[in-house]
Amino acid sequence: MAGSPQAEDRLSEVRFLTVAEVAALMRVSKMTVYRLVHSGELTAVRVGRSFRVPEHVVHEYLRGAFQQSA
Repeated sequence: MAGSPQAEDRLSEVRFLTVAEVAALMRVSKMTVYRLVHSGELTAVRVGRSFRVPEHVVHEYLRGAFQQSA
């Protein structure tokens, strides 16, 4: 089952970050990132035994957290 060409183009543009990269970007511990992933607050893809988080998801999460605190 093949996806549409537009969907495949968008997927190829997605940049995935490791848990360590997300933690560094957010300036939190890796355990905090794992908690966010397991609670569903951050969407992630499981690759083997590790997780990859789309970069745009991290930016959306931070934008939402910033707007709530303002």
